[in-house]
Amino acid sequence: MSTNTATLIILIVALAVTPQVESGPVVALSCMSACNAGVVACYSSFGLVFGTLTGGLAAWPVVAGCTAAQGACMTACAASVIAPTP
Repeated sequence: MSTNTATLIILIVALAVTPQVESGPVVALSCMSACNAGVVACYSSFGLVFGTLTGGLAAWPVVAGCTAAQGACMTACAASVIAPTP
């Protein structure tokens, strides 16, 4: 048996007996909760309430900025849904 074949067999056996770690969805939900808390804090810092639009036209730039930040945060969280997490 060649060295490459032996190495491959050892790798396959090691991967077969290693338990699968699946805490990615838990991490993703925690991350998304942090994103939502951040957007609420962003709105609050400008005197607005998240989920309502009572600031008039002057609030649109603030809303756009906070929403863009939330979108970027949620995008960063999306990878943790499928990533193996110890």
